[in-house]
Amino acid sequence: MYVDCGTLFTGTDVVADGRIAIEDGRVLESGPQDAVEATGDRLDLAAEVVTPGFVDAHLHLKGARSMDPMDWVADDTALSAARAVADAERLLDAGFTTVRDVGSNVAIGVRDAIAAEEVPGPRVFAAGLSISQTGGHGDLHMLPREWVKDGAGISELADGEDECRRVARKRARQGADVLKIMTTGGVLSEKDSPTQAQFTDSEVAAMVEEAHRVGMPVASHAQGAAGVKRALENGVDTIEHGFHLDDECLDLFLEREATFVPTLAIMHRIVTAGADHGVPEHGLQKAREAREAHLDSVERAIEAGVPIATGTDFIGPDLVPHGENALELELLVEEVGLSVADAIASATTVAGRTVPDDSVGGLEAGNYADFLVLGGDPRDDLGALRDVREVYRKGERVRQ
Repeated sequence: MYVDCGTLFTGTDVVADGRIAIEDGRVLESGPQDAVEATGDRLDLAAEVVTPGFVDAHLHLKGARSMDPMDWVADDTALSAARAVADAERLLDAGFTTVRDVGSNVAIGVRDAIAAEEVPGPRVFAAGLSISQTGGHGDLHMLPREWVKDGAGISELADGEDECRRVARKRARQGADVLKIMTTGGVLSEKDSPTQAQFTDSEVAAMVEEAHRVGMPVASHAQGAAGVKRALENGVDTIEHGFHLDDECLDLFLEREATFVPTLAIMHRIVTAGADHGVPEHGLQKAREAREAHLDSVERAIEAGVPIATGTDFIGPDLVPHGENALELELLVEEVGLSVADAIASATTVAGRTVPDDSVGGLEAGNYADFLVLGGDPRDDLGALRDVREVYRKGERVRQ
């Protein structure tokens, strides 16, 4: 099979009159039509704009419908799972053929149902519950510790090297694809600050060791410089958020070949509309205080050559609904100056670095033949990133 395209974004290049050769659901070759052999059946998209399927490298398939963390605890698990299935279908409709869930009590089950073709959705790489220290970003500070220590909302608590090892091993036992930890405070947590480092070096190193031993990459919620450095120095693979990066942080990113997932979209939505959607006052204040530093950190990371992956931190409520995840690509262009082609690379080839499957990403040879037909060229109108007309996974159309 081969696909003839009008304009083809491969994830590394933009090709006029492009072609994708596909065999057994994978890309054999992509590039200009005169350089890629036409074999098998032809799919005629010669008048269309084609991109790789998008990847959201940071979201929560939690089925949440409120921005109040207390509701995340109170929601019935079965109801959360049913909502998360609906959200997964919205993601696929929006052109997200792969997602990385970084904290949810239902995402592993949703992943497995999608993989078994029992429900529609993107390819899911799931973390299960993330890991937080007591009093950390994933703790629910307003509740007694004994109510939440074994998992509530999106996190489980662990303290001390031995307990951190045990909980990391527990994630592996549950079949998680990625380990998510918290090395700083955050915006929506009540009693900590984004600048406060969390976990000790030995705790982080223990969790990373356990994860890497079984092939799980490690993602760290890390907003302040001290917690970013603690994560990178101890082997974490991706940094999520990164509000206050200093030059040492940027050097460590490059030295450790780590990926930065800045999650501009959730900060944008909290700052611009959070007050109308029930975001707690402490969250609004911390987001407003961090906004300019966040944008500056992303701009300096881009200038330094740090790989930037698209991730929204969307979780499901009206403020941050699954299906509107292309907002992250728009913000990378409009707020921090990426070109449209580079933003698409961020959502494809670079985001593919964050998951433990080398076949995810752009339309390079050997990768999954996941691609989209857009309603226009996003270089002319960014709105085309949301105008997804057709979605293909492994060369087969799954949405029209």
